Amino acid sequence: MAPSFDCAVSSLLSAEDKLIIFDDKDDYFGGGGEFEATTWNHRIYRNSNQNRGFNGVGEDGLPLQSEECVALMLEKEHQHLPNADYLKRIKSGDLDLAARKEAVDFIGKVNAQFGFGPLCEYLSINYLDRFLSAYELPKDKAWTMQLLAVACISLAAKMEETQAPLLLDLQVVECKFVFETRTIQRMELLVLSTLNWKMQAITPFSYVDYFLYKLNGDKIPERSSILRSSQLIPSTIKGIDLFEFKPSEIAAAVAISVSALDTEKAASFLTQHVQKERVINCVGVMHDMSLVGNNTGVPPSPIGVLDAACFSPCNHSK
Repeated sequence: MAPSFDCAVSSLLSAEDKLIIFDDKDDYFGGGGEFEATTWNHRIYRNSNQNRGFNGVGEDGLPLQSEECVALMLEKEHQHLPNADYLKRIKSGDLDLAARKEAVDFIGKVNAQFGFGPLCEYLSINYLDRFLSAYELPKDKAWTMQLLAVACISLAAKMEETQAPLLLDLQVVECKFVFETRTIQRMELLVLSTLNWKMQAITPFSYVDYFLYKLNGDKIPERSSILRSSQLIPSTIKGIDLFEFKPSEIAAAVAISVSALDTEKAASFLTQHVQKERVINCVGVMHDMSLVGNNTGVPPSPIGVLDAACFSPCNHSK
């Protein structure tokens, strides 16, 4: 049984320092008047790696992950996943799937609003799920899930974007509640401690460039394959259908799908790092979800069209 969030919330609040929640944005931003979109400075926040091409080809000259690097990530990827019973708790109704979906939708809207990269969106949801697998949010306090979502995307933006917006700016996208900066910061600290400060998570982005390279006969793949992969990967974590698969298996399935190769034959090229049958099953689930094929289910974004995927470097948190 996950520990109760009510126990942790005492670390967020003190008797004199109460949590301040605003149901009406107008009251928060001055009261009485209509909220003006021009009151905040909208900028395009780009990932620090978004100007890179494929590893080893971009101007930064970073090398492709080595076999040793991939093997090390495979050993550590379980450290960056939700607790093992998370999916079971969701399916049993112990965790509120509808509330999770609402939080994920909010993260997606904020990501689109600020032009964050696909890795930022993926990490935000990864943080959300890992936290929910460790703490039980009170069902009678809907604001806690939104507070968690804001904290997660804020942390992901600080990890992956060249410049993160103000915490108040993150809350301009269809927020039911608006939180003070200090409240979000305390929630961020709670998330950080709960995740043991393992924020540079191993994700499908960590592997997909390497798998694309292998499927292309140890040659640099087409840029279009990289872009399609970067658009597809965030959709694999929005629902719960693919929770049973590891990041490496999802990356292999994505690489196979965008390469338009025979699934069984392509999976055979990657058996040094992933189990063939599990990858084939993963591709099947992605087809059932309508994530792959003629309809990827991922609308192209301006950033996705212009920029290459955001791939994590090898030096992940230990």
